[in-house]
Amino acid sequence: MHIQNFKTFCDLVETQSFSKAARLNEVTQSAVSQQLKAMESFYDMLIIDRNQKKFRLTQQGITLYSTFKEILNLYEKLNCEIQEMRNVVSGTIQISTVNSIGLHELPPYLNSFMKEYPSVNTRVEYRRANLVYEDVLHGSADIGLVAFPTSHKELTVIPFATDELVVAMNPQHPLASKKSLKIEDLKGIDFIAFEKDIPTRKATDEILRKADIEVSIVMEFDNVETVKRGLEINAGVAIIPKNTVSNESARNQLVTCRLDNSSHVRPLSLIHKKSRMLTPALRSFIEKMQNSKINEMENQTIN
Repeated sequence: MHIQNFKTFCDLVETQSFSKAARLNEVTQSAVSQQLKAMESFYDMLIIDRNQKKFRLTQQGITLYSTFKEILNLYEKLNCEIQEMRNVVSGTIQISTVNSIGLHELPPYLNSFMKEYPSVNTRVEYRRANLVYEDVLHGSADIGLVAFPTSHKELTVIPFATDELVVAMNPQHPLASKKSLKIEDLKGIDFIAFEKDIPTRKATDEILRKADIEVSIVMEFDNVETVKRGLEINAGVAIIPKNTVSNESARNQLVTCRLDNSSHVRPLSLIHKKSRMLTPALRSFIEKMQNSKINEMENQTIN
């Protein structure tokens, strides 16, 4: 048995999915199945209860998982200590992020990090918010970047920035001539919304609910880029994060306006699993994300 076999098995147990374990370890689903059979043959015991419809370990399987997990943690700890002794920051960081943060918030941090640590390979995957949490919990991502973070007993949540929710529209829209908007101005208006499970949509619904305002939703999208395309054809207005529309505002392609002259904050956070061993590369990246000066400098450049 090799350390990679232990990892594949632990991934299988934690995801309870042969396909997900295969994706995490960049092998085929049949390879995961073959590794499991080889493990059962090597230890001469049944590891998975195949009489159950749902994924379930036998008692022997539970013991193996617990032991393999300890071995993997020790192996990861050893690698971290070796890197620290050699004063080396290298390796790969897998980042799972929602579209709006990955495209509009992450770049200045990533650019600064890559310049300082060129030996670290960073991989970024754009996901829906619920899948970012799943990626981090299942170990397919080292770090997740989310808006309106929710607490979880297995996750560490680290705030790194805030954005503001604003009303955005086409310059030809009737409301575009107003210097300021009241929430009542949105009553019955054609509205372009995020899909219902998107955190920013939930925040938008709460803003409208508190004011007892109903809008006419004409389009729903799962990411901010397609919402902006709807705004560009003047299909309606939308409430979106200000930083995601800064380029279009600068080119006068879209107009933004504060609602009721007040700030509706959108908190942004980094998440990682509490039990994950933080390599020197991961610790350095987290420290970089907590450096608010980077984001402030980027915003000054845009403005």
